Amino acid sequence: MAKRLMDFVAEARSRIVEINCDKLNELMAEKGDLLVLDVREPQEYAAGHIQGAVNVPRGVLEGAADATYKAPHPVLSKAQQRPVAVVCATGGRSAMATDVLMQMGFADVVNVAGGFEGWKTAGLPVVQD
Repeated sequence: MAKRLMDFVAEARSRIVEINCDKLNELMAEKGDLLVLDVREPQEYAAGHIQGAVNVPRGVLEGAADATYKAPHPVLSKAQQRPVAVVCATGGRSAMATDVLMQMGFADVVNVAGGFEGWKTAGLPVVQD
């Protein structure tokens, strides 16, 4: 039987750690080296994002995270030993991205359940470009 998108998301979620938006807000205050990684598309990010989040779209994640690739992301590719919290719109893309980063050797990476929509619903601060 062919897999559907939510099958991939469920499989990823079975292998990762998820936190809620309130916990992310706490971690942002506690961990000065926390990287908030937003894997939404650039236009989604520009319309509103979490202060300080780095935008690397899900579609280019592997290349951006690989320091040996021809065009690595200057922040993400050097963050394997930093705590990383991954966010997307609702938590699906970021679950898959979290799973990939773990497979790539990122030591401390979590998915933000509820994503940016959950962040906004919780009344947490949003910035726009």
